[in-house]
Amino acid sequence: MIRVPIAVLCRAVPVDRRRIRRGVRLVLSEAGFETGEISVAVVDDTEMRALHARYLNDDSATDVLSFPLEVGNNHIEGEIVVCAETAARQGPRFGRPPEHELILYVVHGALHLAGYDDVAARDRAVMRQRQDEYLERLGLETA
Repeated sequence: MIRVPIAVLCRAVPVDRRRIRRGVRLVLSEAGFETGEISVAVVDDTEMRALHARYLNDDSATDVLSFPLEVGNNHIEGEIVVCAETAARQGPRFGRPPEHELILYVVHGALHLAGYDDVAARDRAVMRQRQDEYLERLGLETA
């Protein structure tokens, strides 16, 4: 079982804890992980910007950060940090409710933990396809 504790530190959008847990577990179990713990933190722009600067030397807000802490033997531990204020701004821009945008960020972060990358255009396309598949399976529209 993969445990998914959730800390909501910003309430700019509704947080669907059930769907967040389901999304993380779906992505990681299909990547071959059977056990572990992935903590999910929902933060504001200020906190996200501070984390982005601290860990990636980029002093800007972003939508999601993921941190693999331990990976091996079908076990994973890590963290996913998502920005509720970014979801509140970006969701409507892309035709999604902000709470669905937040789930997209969680799925994206889980895909990174599962080993997907989005730096190169080809990898980005593969990751986007997988992301859309998971969102559909979670009952969310893709745009």
